[in-house]
Amino acid sequence: MSKRRVTSVLAALAIAASVPVLAPAAPASAAAAAACSSYPSWVAGQWYAAGSIVRYTDGKAYVAEHDNPGYDPTISTWYWEPYACDNGPTNPSQGFVVSEAQFNQMFPNRSSFYTYAGLKAALSAYPAFANTGSDTVRRQEAAAFLANVNHETGGLVHVVEQNTANYPHYCDWSQPYGCPAGQAAYYGRGPIQLSWNFNYKAAGDALGIDLLNNPWLVQNDPAVAWKTGLWYWNTQSGPGSMTPHNAMVNGAGFGQTIRSINGSLECDGRNPAQVQSRVDAYQRFTQILGTTPGSNLYC
Repeated sequence: MSKRRVTSVLAALAIAASVPVLAPAAPASAAAAAACSSYPSWVAGQWYAAGSIVRYTDGKAYVAEHDNPGYDPTISTWYWEPYACDNGPTNPSQGFVVSEAQFNQMFPNRSSFYTYAGLKAALSAYPAFANTGSDTVRRQEAAAFLANVNHETGGLVHVVEQNTANYPHYCDWSQPYGCPAGQAAYYGRGPIQLSWNFNYKAAGDALGIDLLNNPWLVQNDPAVAWKTGLWYWNTQSGPGSMTPHNAMVNGAGFGQTIRSINGSLECDGRNPAQVQSRVDAYQRFTQILGTTPGSNLYC
């Protein structure tokens, strides 16, 4: 499983205080749904109690799952969830191109931690994922993400990095925030094996979750784990020149997703067997999803 050092940090809202580990608030009843325009407009920096419903700048409604000081509903998805109004639910996960049966077919030996429900719950964090372009492109992107995830986790078997000797290495003390959870706390976790303190900080800031102080959420909460994978996929270019999401929706091809995830160790002939493993999974998954793999499969 690869470990990548991401130098680009996503500019996002900073977390003012630690996020308490709480049971998720019950979602607002669809029966109470009304026209989106009937809800007050969201205001940045205004305090919202759990259960508050606001209308965001995109015209959609969001309900606060947890008290928060005006975090952006489209970024801080731990605090906010899309709320049904006007034409029904706004959660894009309802139209996910991968069915649960197909997911199970892809990962017959997966850990029980990696639930399909957790993946669908994470989709609201990045609505453009597997929801951009033609039906073929959407299926190809879903297959590409899951193929790379398959490689990183041994078929969704491993939740945490297996080589414990590496654990103390992922703390960069030069960062101003240091490693408050402990030097050995930022080892690889989740579907794309998030590692290093600065990556936990960046992913947590983007998602509205304090992963710097509580990195264990990534191995304890399936939705959080999937969200960190989607964070990398949609916002980070790693050693590549584009995000994996952009590689798929702009036609660069599957090979560029490999480059963005672990190109410095695998691409340009460095480790063709690892590249082939990813390509094989991608071709298998596109077949399961009833589409073609497209071109430019290798990096």
